[in-house]
Amino acid sequence: MRAPRFWQSGGASWPCLLLAPVGALYDAVTRWRFARVASVKAPIPVICVGNLTAGGSGKTPAALAIAAMLRAKGYRPAFLSRGYGGSEAGPLLVDPSCHSAAKVGDEPLLLAANGPAIVSRDRVAGLGEALRIGADAVVMDDGLQNPSLAKTVGLAIVDGEAGIGNGRVIPAGPLRARLDFQFSLADAVIVVGSGEAGEDVAARARARGIPVFAARLDGAADHGLAGRKLVAFAGIGRPEKFFASLAATGAEVVARRSFGDHHVYSERDCAGLLALARQTGAELMTTTKDLARLGAGTAPSQRAVADKTKTLPVELRFKDGGEFERFVLARLAMPAAGNASQSAPAPDAVSR
Repeated sequence: MRAPRFWQSGGASWPCLLLAPVGALYDAVTRWRFARVASVKAPIPVICVGNLTAGGSGKTPAALAIAAMLRAKGYRPAFLSRGYGGSEAGPLLVDPSCHSAAKVGDEPLLLAANGPAIVSRDRVAGLGEALRIGADAVVMDDGLQNPSLAKTVGLAIVDGEAGIGNGRVIPAGPLRARLDFQFSLADAVIVVGSGEAGEDVAARARARGIPVFAARLDGAADHGLAGRKLVAFAGIGRPEKFFASLAATGAEVVARRSFGDHHVYSERDCAGLLALARQTGAELMTTTKDLARLGAGTAPSQRAVADKTKTLPVELRFKDGGEFERFVLARLAMPAAGNASQSAPAPDAVSR
């Protein structure tokens, strides 16, 4: 899906107004699910990294950074993902050597390269698999708006440049539910990158007493791209962020091709990219998530693009990593709240 332009408008355009009743229904359904579903309490910490909006904001790099922080403190975390874009319902422990993006999704493949990653549309069943493999913490990539599994720490990721767009709920805008409700699910907000839109969300969060942490996405320092000619393409939430990162390396981006988020590259797409690279005499460059999806293709043009394309890996870095670490560790040390949640059963019984 490619985000419509009116999602970044002032919210009074005719598409926004026309779709506002549908957005109100979407919001009501989300709230109804939380009122109806009793969340399962895990016997281990569950840290959820989620978006307030549809589209990319740096959620997966944040999950990777948090897992690395936990490992440095002696934890054995496992990633838990719904596996968006993949056919596998799970629970399944991802094996990058034999599982493709078509089966498990692109994000789980990136996570699995950095630690145990489980795909499960049923998050409680995914918890059972994490317990089975001996994990003592779970890092959920997405799922802030999913009530089935109680979160020890809920982290809302916000793109500093895009913010919450027009402030309306899907499909009238990018929000997954009304902002006040989503803030009630978040223990902290992480603003990735700079911009007035992100500052506005940060101010609203602070007004509700929610801690806000600033972070940025950094490319590899030894990228060696300065002066090189590139054809850049990406099928992520905001491809322009990737293109800007490449330009910042000093590379000459001679052509840009944007695709919808989680785009599955066809033979025609790949043939066009190869032709463009030949015409411009440039190298192909994409994101690590896109390359994971390209790896599932079997046609000659798909294999050629996968073999010829390079990536610029990025890492999420906090402005004050020590402050964020202290916040998370303090939350992990807190006793579980005595609410309407139910305790998780034994590992071999956590399934549905």
